[in-house]
Amino acid sequence: MTAKSHEKQVVFQRVPLASAKKAMILLHGRGASAASILSLQEYLDLEGFALLAPEATNHTWYPYSFMAPVEQNEPWLSSAIELIAELVADCKAAGIPESGIHFLGFSQGACLTLEFAARNAARYGSVTAFTGGLIGEKINRDNYAGAFIETPVFIGCSDRDMHVPVERVYASTNILTEMGAKVIEKIYPGMGHTINEDEISIVNSILNETT
Repeated sequence: MTAKSHEKQVVFQRVPLASAKKAMILLHGRGASAASILSLQEYLDLEGFALLAPEATNHTWYPYSFMAPVEQNEPWLSSAIELIAELVADCKAAGIPESGIHFLGFSQGACLTLEFAARNAARYGSVTAFTGGLIGEKINRDNYAGAFIETPVFIGCSDRDMHVPVERVYASTNILTEMGAKVIEKIYPGMGHTINEDEISIVNSILNETT
C-alpha cells in the first residue's frame, strides 16, 4: 500500500440518507470493492435502509493479516476506523439514531466492523461479521469501551478458515458478550471463505426483529 490514509469514497444506495430512518454501513473484504459488498443487498431484507459502502484505498483496509501486530497495520487501520466514525456521524447528522445504524462486513471488512464496534460500543441496530474477529496479534481489551446494551451481533465463520482462526472468533464473541452484546456465533464445518444461506437467514431474522 502506498497511500497512508483512506479517502472518503462512499457509494450510497437505496433510500437517500437525508430521508432514511435507518442505515447500514457495509465494509468490503481485501481486494474487493464497495460494489461487491453491495451485491449482498439482493439477499438481505433492507427495505427502508440507506446503504453506505465506503471503498478502501487500493481496495485494502490495512496491509497485513488482522492477526499481525497492530503497529504493522498502521496508519491504515486507524484511518479506516476514523472513516467509519465519519460515516456514523453523517448518519447521526441526518437524524438517524445509533439504534438505527447497522454494520455489516465480510472478511477483512468483518474484522474492521467488529473492531470499530468494540472500540465504540453503543446500542446499534445490529452488527454482522461474515468471517472475522477482533484485530491484533493479541486482543487488547483496553482498546474497547462503552456498552452494547443488547445490540444484536452475528459472527459466522468456518471451523478452519484460511484467514480467521476459530479461536479468535470465540475470543471475540466472549469480549462482545462481556460488553453487553447479544451475540449469535455460528461455526460451520468445512465452509469455504464465503457466506452461506444459513448466515443470510440469521441476519435477515435479526434485521426483521430490529426494524
